[in-house]
Amino acid sequence: MERYSKILSKRKREILLLRGKGCVYKKCPFCDYHLDSCPDENANYTLNQEVLRQVTGEFGDLEVINSGSVFELDSLTLDLIRTVCREKQISTIHFESHYLYRAQIPALRQYFQEFDLKMKLGLETFDGDFREHILRKGIPDREPEVISREFDEANFLFGLRGQTVLTMERDITLGLTYFERICINLMCENTSAMQPDQTVISDFLEKLYPKYYEDGRIDILIKNTDFGVGD
Repeated sequence: MERYSKILSKRKREILLLRGKGCVYKKCPFCDYHLDSCPDENANYTLNQEVLRQVTGEFGDLEVINSGSVFELDSLTLDLIRTVCREKQISTIHFESHYLYRAQIPALRQYFQEFDLKMKLGLETFDGDFREHILRKGIPDREPEVISREFDEANFLFGLRGQTVLTMERDITLGLTYFERICINLMCENTSAMQPDQTVISDFLEKLYPKYYEDGRIDILIKNTDFGVGD
């Protein structure tokens, strides 16, 4: 599995796929991402060391993802991320977190206080009913200003049965209002029970993609590759 890459479109950055103990939530019916995990912290740290050795710092911007939340990485890995970013003169770090960890984010910001820390939320949609009854995300709040309070960026998941051009564009509009950046992920087939709706995907590509693909604040992930973040 490739765990180091570079994103060269829009906001250039290095991106790492590290391994932790795994997502503690594991209730999202569309996700099999949590399978990339290991309960052995020493084994995880050994693997993460190898990945972090590849960081060059050439863009001054590093995105770190793992199968869950940054809070599920071991403490030695977090220490090493901070050390590598210091040594490579990286100024901006991006982490992902589930909403259930939101109260821990201020402490993480303090730990990485010498950097511009950007926290990304796997929100998927602002439609509270769809998000909680279909996607089962575990985000009880519904007001955008409350949801975004501890987060700088957000992921949205499009291409599912029940979504429309109107609901997807509403998510984009609200996302750009309440977050600095958003990432649109088009649902791809995986080992989960939920599968993509090709009609919804076609609607997005025909009616919304041409309108937003050049927006510098939006990453669009069309294919489920290891890293590349579309256009």
